[in-house]
Amino acid sequence: MIFLRHPTPDVPTGTCYGQTDLDIADIGHSQIENAIKVTPEVKRVIASPALRCRKLAISIAARHNLEPTYDERLWEMHMGEFEGKLWAEIDREKSEKWLEDPMNNATPGGESFAQVQARVLEALKEADMDTAIVCHAGVIRATQMAWEGLTFKEVFAAMPAYAEPVRIIPPEHQ
Repeated sequence: MIFLRHPTPDVPTGTCYGQTDLDIADIGHSQIENAIKVTPEVKRVIASPALRCRKLAISIAARHNLEPTYDERLWEMHMGEFEGKLWAEIDREKSEKWLEDPMNNATPGGESFAQVQARVLEALKEADMDTAIVCHAGVIRATQMAWEGLTFKEVFAAMPAYAEPVRIIPPEHQ
């Protein structure tokens, strides 16, 4: 399967935006043009309903004469009380408590990474090898952990690039 993180969002650097529905920044348009050129042939496009994902999904699908479908389970992690705030403005005590075990601890009013991973893996049961998944960094990381056996620390050591295809092979096809 081909996974593409959305284009650069139009949001100030250092903002915790999780499920905040954002448009793309100006650079996002050239990222979409590049993604259209470098994404392999696909037979299906499934995307998060976030605007930043829809714009890329529509373009990738159009290249292949497809209609994208949207799946709520492919949203980024719900960051609860942290949504839309600059990281520097988030209550340090609350963020540190969450960061003690972000895999299992939910953000205040949000969800844990384990909850993200569970819904993402459920959504991916409906995809096949010729599918492009247009989504978020958290969705890609959750999939890499489950399908490639990477640890939380390993997947968070690097940020998936904006609008660049990443091939992740389900275990049953490895």
